[in-house]
Amino acid sequence: MPDNLDGGVGSSAMEISAGQRMLSAVTGSLLTSLLVTPLDVVRVRLQSQAPTPPTPSGSWPGSHVASFSKLPANLGISACCREVFWVSNKAEFCLAPSRSAFSTGPTPASAAVAGCAAEEVQRRTFTSTLDGLRKIARHEGLTTLWRGLSPTLAMAIPANVIYFTGYDWLRSNAQSPVAQRVPDGYAPLVAGALARTSAATAISPIEMFRTRLQATASTGGAHGAGSRSLSMEVFRGLREMAQLQGYSSLWRGLSLTLWRDVPFSGLYWWGYETTVGLLKAARASAAPESHATTLMDSFGAGALSGALAAFVTTPFDVGKTRRQVRQHSGHPSTANPPATAGSRSQRASSRLPSPPPPPEEGSMPRFLTHIFRTEGLAGLWTGGAARCLKVAPACAIMISSYEIGKKMAAGMNERQNE
Repeated sequence: MPDNLDGGVGSSAMEISAGQRMLSAVTGSLLTSLLVTPLDVVRVRLQSQAPTPPTPSGSWPGSHVASFSKLPANLGISACCREVFWVSNKAEFCLAPSRSAFSTGPTPASAAVAGCAAEEVQRRTFTSTLDGLRKIARHEGLTTLWRGLSPTLAMAIPANVIYFTGYDWLRSNAQSPVAQRVPDGYAPLVAGALARTSAATAISPIEMFRTRLQATASTGGAHGAGSRSLSMEVFRGLREMAQLQGYSSLWRGLSLTLWRDVPFSGLYWWGYETTVGLLKAARASAAPESHATTLMDSFGAGALSGALAAFVTTPFDVGKTRRQVRQHSGHPSTANPPATAGSRSQRASSRLPSPPPPPEEGSMPRFLTHIFRTEGLAGLWTGGAARCLKVAPACAIMISSYEIGKKMAAGMNERQNE
């Protein structure tokens, strides 16, 4: 396993500056964000959509039509499959303006409306990564797949600068606590975990903004004034949340982010350095590595270790996404609701116990246990394919760009010192 990370993965002893490392990280961040943002949008949608219970085949026009009458009377469809008003935007059914169509039992008209409702539900529900890419591009516009690119760049650039340069310092600098106290076999695990903790804490509010922005569905594309108004709506929601619950609420979900990212980073760097070390040992060549060799080694090792680490940590990603999206979906926090004089007197008079907090507001293990009990093992790995498809190329592009940038910087420094 390589000990020196100064210029490529142990490939050069020439020291490069912190600015050159940062420039390499910025270049990799730009390429990665442009290429994998569509997969990230689909991943967030898959993880934040409500699970749909199975409906018996052929039951829409018949038995389930009567259940429409239980919904509020002021909901409806102005034109078939054109404008649908939802209950909390998560309802399985929609209701036509006239409730009499449903109260008298199944009719051809009510069956047509039910079919329209079923088609609208299907349009809004994603069953796989490819299905999500296709439906978002068709119904919301192709540019929606790059929604959140600006906050992604605002988040990825500082995060990767902190993450990669911090990891390099922890691994290669003789004064770092990892180099002094941690055995070399465990150094990638510890250094990756510490570097990711610092980076995730710094950019957590930006990630919450991006997650909520990507989780919101569009009705007519995501460009121009519509995209700007949606961004302002999400921003106002975060500002109101900070005013009501304090600025610490902007770091809500950080614990789940750390539960996901800390083990991911430890596993990723351990797998990456192990794979690169095996590739170097297999070549058994004393000649200096070429740029092409460094590119292939870092790209392949980054993709493999990134995909494996992403698969293992997908349940934590599901919990993080659902917890951050909850507030934006119209479900205010109930753990500490604002108390008023009227509410206090009403509660005292009725002597009703306080409702239990929703599972999203519990601890991370308890929330993931709730998902497992209600949705099964598949619920914990919702969006896992999209996450692996995103993380594998993202890790490959990022680490190969970073390593090539460091190698080029080291070569430039050597030529200047000759």
